[in-house]
Amino acid sequence: MRVHGSARWAYGMVAWLVFFVVSHVLAVFFPGDDPTGDGPWDLRAYVIFNVVLILMAAVGTAVVVATVRPWGRRVPRWVLLTPLWFGSTLLVVRGIPGMVENLLMATGIRRGGFVGAEDISTTELWAGLGINTYFFVGAVLLVVTTASYVRQQPRSRR
Repeated sequence: MRVHGSARWAYGMVAWLVFFVVSHVLAVFFPGDDPTGDGPWDLRAYVIFNVVLILMAAVGTAVVVATVRPWGRRVPRWVLLTPLWFGSTLLVVRGIPGMVENLLMATGIRRGGFVGAEDISTTELWAGLGINTYFFVGAVLLVVTTASYVRQQPRSRR
């Protein structure tokens, strides 16, 4: 039984979040040769960062499911709206510039993206296009899920 908005958008977001969690769990357990990318942080910081992302996505999954399942009606509206707005903002801030970067890379205006080198490999180009598109799709899914939930009538207090 559907409770709020279109469940398809919410479950699409759940699939997005599950993929996100799985990819970051794999990144923690199989970090590769240089997981920090010559950055200023060490492996411990890399693991902590990924664990925080995993926890945020796990909470986000429960929140998104709560917007379309009957048990979600028992959760105060603000408890769901707060992480929905926070997550939507994060994904829009990551997703929209990512699509602009995709356009710059795909058209050859700036092959390395906003901060990349001009001589990136074809593999790096396609990886950047894929990652940016992935975050843009996540932004669309979560914004529509959030908007669907916001449009619902507030539940009456009993």
